[in-house]
Amino acid sequence: MKKNNYIQIFDTTLRDGQQCPGAGMSFADNIKYANLAMQLGVDVLEAGFPSASKLDFDIVNTIAKELSPQKDSPIICGLCQLREPQIDLSIQSLKPAVKYGKARLHTYVPVSPALLQASLGDKGKDKKAIIKNLTKFTKKIIQEGLEVEFSPEGYSEMGENFDFVTDLIRAAVEAGAVVINCPDTIGGAHRLQGEEYFVKKLKKHAEILKKEFPNKKIIWSTHCHNDFGVAVENTINSVFEGPVRQIECCINGLGERAGNASLEQCVMIINYFSKYQKESFFTNIKTNKIKEISDFVSQKMLNRQYHFPITGKNAVRHTSGGHTNAILKNILAYQPFDPKIVGNEISLIFGPLSGGNHAQSIIEKNGYICRNEDKAKIAQFIKDEYADRRKGITDEELMQAYLKYIRPININHFDYSKSANSSSVHLIGKFFDLTGKINQTHHGKGSALSALQDLIDSKFSGVAIYNYQSHSDNKGIDAKSVCTIRINYKNNFYDGTGVDDDIEISAMKALIDAVNKAYEEKYKNK
Repeated sequence: MKKNNYIQIFDTTLRDGQQCPGAGMSFADNIKYANLAMQLGVDVLEAGFPSASKLDFDIVNTIAKELSPQKDSPIICGLCQLREPQIDLSIQSLKPAVKYGKARLHTYVPVSPALLQASLGDKGKDKKAIIKNLTKFTKKIIQEGLEVEFSPEGYSEMGENFDFVTDLIRAAVEAGAVVINCPDTIGGAHRLQGEEYFVKKLKKHAEILKKEFPNKKIIWSTHCHNDFGVAVENTINSVFEGPVRQIECCINGLGERAGNASLEQCVMIINYFSKYQKESFFTNIKTNKIKEISDFVSQKMLNRQYHFPITGKNAVRHTSGGHTNAILKNILAYQPFDPKIVGNEISLIFGPLSGGNHAQSIIEKNGYICRNEDKAKIAQFIKDEYADRRKGITDEELMQAYLKYIRPININHFDYSKSANSSSVHLIGKFFDLTGKINQTHHGKGSALSALQDLIDSKFSGVAIYNYQSHSDNKGIDAKSVCTIRINYKNNFYDGTGVDDDIEISAMKALIDAVNKAYEEKYKNK
């Protein structure tokens, strides 16, 4: 692969991402994120705005100290305005990374007419002074051993200031800046703008600078916001159609307002669609680490949307019967890429549109048998059990319904009677092949449990009560009886529990629970 086709990933989750209201993290979580970003393989980590506060300074300084000595460390970057006090503090915070050649200071000057006026007031009119300061401070930063990235803020909205932007970029490059970042600061760019589209202007600036500085290596970069939902598209266009070889992104697309270009989306698009271009681009991102860092950001910063591309929960979830059936045979039937590439896994959610194959796969995954001839009937039974759950059920809930389906005894009403020499049970429900009202009498001494035992023996012989205990779940007249019964069936033991106001009924419930568990064994994969 051509070296010039390598796309550097500039991760600004800790800086622009945390400028998103509600997305700030603790000191410890900032450091944890930095380590995850290093494992991910980002080239540049914008660790923060060191001059914003003592905490921000300490975060950047700590990351520079801890990461930069490591072999796989990214370049550690800090952002500041083109103001000397901020520059001095930022240099100080990044000093630990200087000796490893991994320190970068990122500074910027507003160039759109609106930003010039809003940010600099009357000083914005003195463009020569702005260019002079940029030259002076760029040289100062480089003399301190840091590399410089310069951004003409509001680049996509520069309007009539094209020549001013050219002069700024020229001054930065001449003074030694190695990266020129051309941002869509307010997220208002789109290719429908034609010649005003910022990628077109980026290409023009790259051509001008190449002619003026043919021997200087300039890394062109872009930083796109998502106000119209096209940050990723604009970022990709700047690579495939422009000179950009560094893209600035945030994990999960975090950032000011509607956020920034999503790092994971950009990387996966570059990986997947480069093969269709004249030139094939690539990154250093270890895609199998994407899910882990995305989950961290979702937990520690802002919740990720369920339908978010690449890492969202629903990006790998399927519930439609036709979809799940196909997915079970071939993951790529309804997925553009194998989710394992990004450290994710397919999840099949059983819902109203699911079919027998889906139910069968979950049942068999949990160690039970589901015959082909039974799967459709079982799936319908499960749907009927959760008829009001249109959003789907968990695997655990599906298994509860399945076990209810295969259990031979399901009693809706219990009653019993006794006489001097007999006891009887009166049940309503399902008892093996019996349904409706079911009665059984035991002649001789014994409780209602004895009558139930006789009934069980007539349908499922070989069950012996091994242990029987009962206790109260509370004090007072409202206490319930809690019975536990252990049965022996073919030299295996099964425990059942029953709770009721009546001690006799709680014992019957416990015995039925144990027998159902014993019966379930015949449906388990051995």
